[in-house]
Amino acid sequence: MQSNVSQHDTTTAQAPDGTGRWALISLALSMLLSSLGISIANVALPSLAEAFDASFQRVQWVVLAYLLAVTITIVSAGRLGDLVGHRRMLIGGISLFALASGLCGVVPSLWLLIGARALQGLGAAVLMALSIAFVRDTVAKDRTGSAMGLLGTMSAIGTALGPSLGGVLLTAAGWRAIFLVMVPLAVLNLFLARRFLPSSRPVGKGAGFDAPGTLLLGLALAAYALATTVGGSHMGWLNVTLFVAAALGAGLFIKVEARVTSPLIQLAAFRDATFSGSLTMNALVSTVMMVTFVVGPFYLARALGLNAAFVGMVMSVGPVISALTGIPAGRIVDRLGASFVVTVGLVLMTIGAFVLAAVPTSFGVAGYVLGIAVLTPGYQLFQAANNTAVMMDVSPDRRGVVSGMLSLSRNLGLITGASVMGALFAFVSGTVDGSVSHPETIATGMRITFAVAGALTSAAIVISFLVRSGAATAQPIEG
Repeated sequence: MQSNVSQHDTTTAQAPDGTGRWALISLALSMLLSSLGISIANVALPSLAEAFDASFQRVQWVVLAYLLAVTITIVSAGRLGDLVGHRRMLIGGISLFALASGLCGVVPSLWLLIGARALQGLGAAVLMALSIAFVRDTVAKDRTGSAMGLLGTMSAIGTALGPSLGGVLLTAAGWRAIFLVMVPLAVLNLFLARRFLPSSRPVGKGAGFDAPGTLLLGLALAAYALATTVGGSHMGWLNVTLFVAAALGAGLFIKVEARVTSPLIQLAAFRDATFSGSLTMNALVSTVMMVTFVVGPFYLARALGLNAAFVGMVMSVGPVISALTGIPAGRIVDRLGASFVVTVGLVLMTIGAFVLAAVPTSFGVAGYVLGIAVLTPGYQLFQAANNTAVMMDVSPDRRGVVSGMLSLSRNLGLITGASVMGALFAFVSGTVDGSVSHPETIATGMRITFAVAGALTSAAIVISFLVRSGAATAQPIEG
């Protein structure tokens, strides 16, 4: 998103060179905590079902409550950061995350745990939105790509570390430990943020908070998220009702935003090719990445016949590669330019998706790992470049909300990938009713699902070219 930056950059103090590195470490730890909060809880679901004598459908809300809270509030969290100050808001979010993590570890009932996880998700929404927004206050402009790559690396490390760390803690100390372990990490993050993050004042002060728009957006996102998660792969009347409610809520939100004096989201921003195209590509790419987590385990276990331990080892390849390639991806962005690297990343992702659609059926595990080894670096290149392209020239008074919208598009893509692409795989492979299909039909489902994924990244490539041509002729949009 283009913006009249020169008029705004003096409103926020950039960290001095001596403390800038520690400030960036604080942002990286914030990103690590928010992703760890998602991945670490999954491994505890069987233990939670036993501890609270509850069904899987009930304990899965321990995960869903966190995801829904993040998705519904992340844009509003970013906008509040613009209004009250990015540093103040981020410190508040870290404090809330620490408090909620402690509550998760001591609550006596499942429903209180779900409530505490929703509170933890509110804190995580602040961490996700403000970590990206704060990058331009922390590093020089020509180092933005490297900083974005570091945040991508920490997000990947959190995703990869969660299941293994959660498993160790679950075995050694019980399910409460997987939440309590995040308390000292959050306290450390809070210390670093208070000590090293540069001071900032409310750059959006006086603009006002768009309460009606915030409420309508939250309701629309909640309806969409619930529509894609309730009922599993079975689409019923409740899902349809929720989809309709989401559409109505989105329509009302757009109408309200066009009339209020200080909108949560400036609709004129979507006329900017870089901004609207980047959000669309972000959602498409996240949809594709979720396919690897949804389809991969079924294919490896049921088509290739791997045991659970081997499946876990193979599934860890992607997060490990992602962690190793995040920082180099950011440096490549700084050297070659964001718009070019966006396209390179998408091309690699498309190749990787089609490799996963074709090669594993002939080469087994080696073919699957090959596809992941191409897809994952492409994803990290895209993320570092796309985040840099959007955040590079956003004025300080809009950085929080724009960062929140980037994270929102990613979350919506993940939700869509888990639901829509998961339903496609289940339908093609004949596992809609939960039955165990033959390895051949599982392999067919794998091929078709990743072929569709490749089509989605191909569409994103077309959008990237349109964005580059549109950005060359676009007029700057005021923040």
